[in-house]
Amino acid sequence: METEELSDDTPCSSIAVDSILRIGYAGLLWGVCSAPYRANKLGLAGVPRAAFVAKTVGTYGIQCGLFAGIFSFTSCRMQTYRREKDWVNALVGGAIAGAAVGAGTRNWKQVAVLASVVSATLSAANGSKVL
Repeated sequence: METEELSDDTPCSSIAVDSILRIGYAGLLWGVCSAPYRANKLGLAGVPRAAFVAKTVGTYGIQCGLFAGIFSFTSCRMQTYRREKDWVNALVGGAIAGAAVGAGTRNWKQVAVLASVVSATLSAANGSKVL
């Protein structure tokens, strides 16, 4: 997500929409590539295959876009609130985005694990980019 090229006065909502569109399209592309393979492994053909592929493509696009939007909006708001551009913003954004995605499982242990892993990964990636 290339939020650094946007100026500091760009609203967080604009950054979130940009992230949703970019990463959502990437999720759609991933769905287009992986759904036919999964349909073959399940032995689907004809209309059930087409329905499975369409549903999978849409699901990947929405999930990736939602994750990117939550992460970028939260990170941007943290940066605005704290007035610092550092790894903590990505840590909090990753934790909230990971918890939001993990909340769909309704298993709080998975929510905590996913939030921790996503938070640590995104914080490390952002920290290496800032340094």
